[in-house]
Amino acid sequence: MDPLHFIDEGISKLKETGLYNTIRTISSSLSSNVVVNGKKVIDMCSNNYLGLANNPVLKEVAKKMIDEYGVGPAAVRSIAGTTDKHLELEKKLAAFKHVESSIHLQSGYCANLGVISSLVGEEALIFSDELNHASIIDGCRLSKAKIVRYKHTDIEDLENQLKLYKAATCRKLVITDGVFSMDGDIAPLDKITEVAKRYDAIVYVDDAHGEGVLGRNGAGIVDHFKLHNIVDVEVGTLSKAFGIVGGFAAGSGRLVDYLKQKVRPFLFSSAATLADVGAAIAAVDLLQSSSEPVKNLWDNARYFQNKMKESGFDIGKTQTPITPIMLGDVKLAREFSSKLFENGIFAQAIGYPTVPMGKARIRVMIHAIHTKDDLDYAYNAFCKIGKELKVI
Repeated sequence: MDPLHFIDEGISKLKETGLYNTIRTISSSLSSNVVVNGKKVIDMCSNNYLGLANNPVLKEVAKKMIDEYGVGPAAVRSIAGTTDKHLELEKKLAAFKHVESSIHLQSGYCANLGVISSLVGEEALIFSDELNHASIIDGCRLSKAKIVRYKHTDIEDLENQLKLYKAATCRKLVITDGVFSMDGDIAPLDKITEVAKRYDAIVYVDDAHGEGVLGRNGAGIVDHFKLHNIVDVEVGTLSKAFGIVGGFAAGSGRLVDYLKQKVRPFLFSSAATLADVGAAIAAVDLLQSSSEPVKNLWDNARYFQNKMKESGFDIGKTQTPITPIMLGDVKLAREFSSKLFENGIFAQAIGYPTVPMGKARIRVMIHAIHTKDDLDYAYNAFCKIGKELKVI
C-alpha cells in the first residue's frame, strides 16, 4: 500500500469542497498593475500597501548593498552574521516605533514563533484573541504554555478569563493582532492594555498590518493609541507596507537584550541578506520623512469602500484599507474571483482554514499607488459580477 495515499485523498476532498487553492504566478514587478499568469491586471491582492515593493530608491539601495556586502551573510546573527547595517536597521526601527530597542529577524512569522516561546514556557498562561494570526497560534503552541482563548476583541470576555486565573502565580501573557488581516478591524489595544495590566500580564501585539497604515507616518497601532512604554512587546513585519521581507520585535532595551540571547531564529538561522536590510533602512527613512504615502493609502481606501457600501456590498467591519467582500460560500467566492481575473482584477478568494467555514470572501487590498481610474475600473467590475452572481 502506498504510504502517501492520503495525499491524493486529501487533494480530492479539497477540490470537491471548493477549498483547493489554485496559486497564480506573477511575472512582473509589483505595481498598481501586474502581470499574473501572463495577463496584465490591477493588483488588489498583495500586501504592498504603500507601493514600496518596486520603489526606485529602495531598489537602488538594495543593489548597492549587494555590491558592498555580497548576496548573503553566511552566518547566524549570534556568531558572525551581524553587520553594522543590521544594527543600523534595528536602531531605526526602534526610533520609528518610539521605543528603546529592536531585534531584526528573518520574517514576521519567525518573530512570533521565536519571541512568544522565549517569553513564556509550559508553566505560563497565554490569553489569545480567537482570531489571531496563524503565526501567533503556532508561537503559542511552541511555547507549550496553557492557551486561553477569548472572544474576538471582546474586552469583557478577556477580563472574565483573566479573573478565572487571578490566583495563578505563573507568568501571564495577553496577545493580539493589532489589525486583523482578514477582517480589517483594529484591536481595542487601549482597553486590552488597561485590563491586562490590572492582572499583571505582559501585553504583546503583532502589528504586521498596522505598520505603514496606523499612527503617525505609519508608526503603528501603539502610536495610534498613544500607548508608548505601556505595551511591552511589539512584533512587526517588513513584508507588507514596507514591501520587503523580514520581521522584528521592539520594546525596552532589557527586553531586546534578553531576546537576543533566547530567540531561536536569531540564534539558529542565518541573518537576513543585506539587500533586504538596506532596503528596509531606506523604507523606514522614507516613512519618517513623509506622511504622504500613508495619506494616499487612506484616501484611496475611503473612496473605494464608500462606493462599494453604497452599491450594497457587505464589506464586514473593516476599519482599515483591508476590504473584505463578504460572500459566505467558498465556491461562490472562487467563482467571483475567477470572473474578476477575467475582467482584469487580481483579487483572490479567501476560504477555510484562513477564515472560518461559511465566512468566505474576496479580500481587496487597497494601495497608496492605485489611481482613481484603477479604483473606478475595479468598482465597475465588482458591480457587474456582483449582479451576474446575484450578490447585489
